[in-house]
Amino acid sequence: MLNPPISSDEADRLRSLYNLRVLDTPPEERFDRITRLAKRLFEVPIVLVSLVDENRQWFKSRQGLDMSESPREISFCAHAILEEGTLVVPNAPEDERFTGSPLVTAHPNIRFYAGRPVKAPDGARVGTLCLMDHRPRELDAEDLHLLNDLGALVEEEFRNVELITTDELTGITNRRGFLSIAGHTLALCRRVGRPATLVMLDLDRFKEINDTLGHAAGDKLLRDFSRHLLEAFRDSDVVARMGGDEFCVLLSETDEDDAARRFADADHRMYEMKRSRSAARL
Repeated sequence: MLNPPISSDEADRLRSLYNLRVLDTPPEERFDRITRLAKRLFEVPIVLVSLVDENRQWFKSRQGLDMSESPREISFCAHAILEEGTLVVPNAPEDERFTGSPLVTAHPNIRFYAGRPVKAPDGARVGTLCLMDHRPRELDAEDLHLLNDLGALVEEEFRNVELITTDELTGITNRRGFLSIAGHTLALCRRVGRPATLVMLDLDRFKEINDTLGHAAGDKLLRDFSRHLLEAFRDSDVVARMGGDEFCVLLSETDEDDAARRFADADHRMYEMKRSRSAARL
């Protein structure tokens, strides 16, 4: 068995995966419908929508498998995301990448595997739509075309998820997206015993801007403020617009004292960015 290699763009790929806001979310009919269809069309016992995280593969949708995740180092899908097209393994024990894998020698006793990489809206390969069987088999050209079409449906659902969890005006996470991400982030912090801090913000006298300068100016201010927040905080911090001129930032692995220091640093960076842009305009 060979551990799957890590690509040079892994940090960007993981960022795209986390920005999907799908990891560790409950099952959804929109994805289960696709895996049920694939299971019936290909007559295989196992079909998954698998997302490859830093140290694991996690299954957003699963048919015929009782586990919800497995280590990345033994994952077939971690190999598949390195491929441009579908990775087909006709007989796993004969493939040096998977010979001796516990997924082959024990439950679920994989022999055949076909994984079509699925991409986030930005094009990063974040996981697969994959088929598995307990016996060796092949896929012909028509089968590969059909699997590709089903993979495109998964990608379309990723785009739909992004649309309903992103604030249309500012492009940052909206209330719905924040509640989903925050729930999982806080659960993770509790599980590993790390602190988290939630900070609420609003823009003073925002209504006056809308009333005196017009809503176009108010919209520009909201977009600019959102951009400043994204630039000032870490990629791992959850920045969201909750509605109107109300924003929040969830800082993971951050206690109250650290949060105060972080916000002071962020305030200074935002001031410096504003000053440099003003100088550039001059």
